Amino acid sequence: MNHSQAAADFNKNEERVNWHDGALWHVRYKRDQVASKIKGWEELRNTASMIKAAALSNLDVYLEEFEKKAKANGVIVHWADDAASHNKIVANILKNHHATKVVKSKSMLTEECHLNTFLEAKGIEVIDTDLGERIVQLAKEKPSHIVLPAIHKKKEEVDELFQKHLHTLPSEGNPQYLTGEARKHLRDKFLNAQVAITGVNFAIAETGGFVVCTNEGNADMGTHLAPVHIACMGIEKLIPKQAHLGVFLRLLARSATGQEITTYSSHFKRPRKGAEMHIIIVDNGRTKQLGRNDFRASLKCIRCGACMNTCPVYRRSGGHSYHATIPGPIGAILSPGFDLKKHADLPFASTLCGSCSDVCPVKIDIHEQLYKWRQIVTKEVKQPSLKKKSMRIMGYVFSHPNLYKVSGDVARILLRSVPKKWIYTKSNAWGWHRDLPDAPKESFEQWYKKNHHGKS
Repeated sequence: MNHSQAAADFNKNEERVNWHDGALWHVRYKRDQVASKIKGWEELRNTASMIKAAALSNLDVYLEEFEKKAKANGVIVHWADDAASHNKIVANILKNHHATKVVKSKSMLTEECHLNTFLEAKGIEVIDTDLGERIVQLAKEKPSHIVLPAIHKKKEEVDELFQKHLHTLPSEGNPQYLTGEARKHLRDKFLNAQVAITGVNFAIAETGGFVVCTNEGNADMGTHLAPVHIACMGIEKLIPKQAHLGVFLRLLARSATGQEITTYSSHFKRPRKGAEMHIIIVDNGRTKQLGRNDFRASLKCIRCGACMNTCPVYRRSGGHSYHATIPGPIGAILSPGFDLKKHADLPFASTLCGSCSDVCPVKIDIHEQLYKWRQIVTKEVKQPSLKKKSMRIMGYVFSHPNLYKVSGDVARILLRSVPKKWIYTKSNAWGWHRDLPDAPKESFEQWYKKNHHGKS
């Protein structure tokens, strides 16, 4: 099922679509409010963008520096070429510790690698401890948003889900009750976990340390109780210096949820006494993306989700319609780099309005990259014959001014005279959810000549 088909399915429930749209736009509004209170917000974005650009341009140097410092801190460092290598490394660590119970904080990298499915097939219990992640895990769904993974679910649905899996009492979706029950359920998982897995928000080459940002403290709970901590990071998560961290922490939460800062910014540098810390540095296609000059800036992404919160297409089509680990505008420029044919539809799931680029805290030119991917897709992926023919006809009309003028005159006459029910047929997909404005009596050129006597 491609994006348009999945979006059509999501749009069958208009009430849900409107609620989903409004909820995300509220988050976007909060982002604007807190950003406006920061003096020099645009300078902060520029600084972050330049730091990331410098890190990507010298990534080999910073990776080696990070590995050296991390090992000196007592951390065991692993390298993974792809998802399969990453999952195998995790499985070997668990096997060495005879571990069968794992707690995991939110990590889009492990989602990308399908780690849960891989480990569960080996009989290992993997519990996602972020509340939104746990909700979608119980529902056997994937996250629909990288920061708000269960944003597509209403509290009443969560209530029913908890009744089924956690044997809670009906509460009409009472958030306090449901949160309390989730806390009780997860407390037991934390206390009995043998290994804790986290993602990495930022890794610092200068110190060999890394930072995990959460609002629930679940990463802290897991790593402080379990004797083994496995941190999984993409190679693009590196920043050069500790001094740079403050720039990104000021941007991340404000861009993601409209908070001034995440509730927990947990710093990890070395294993505590008697414990063990591993970090897995993963490529999985990132080097290939780095080598694409038009798309390398996509690796600046700090996974804030701001582009999703503002995107009119994402807000009204839902995250699951993107059939990719990272949905929304940023996912639509990352996913084709992994599999162009599979994700050929995603660059077209956009109006190219540029709002995503406007809110991106590291100034990724998202809408421009979407347009560039469209050009590549059109050349390299077979297109429907009807679309190709219609584009050729349109190109011919546009390249012949006289024909273009005649076509415009004919179209205006037809639109004024033909009943709209003849236009809004089943074959006109564009008209299913849109209404044409009344056709003008004359073209802009005709109006201009009449009112300005042909003078420019």
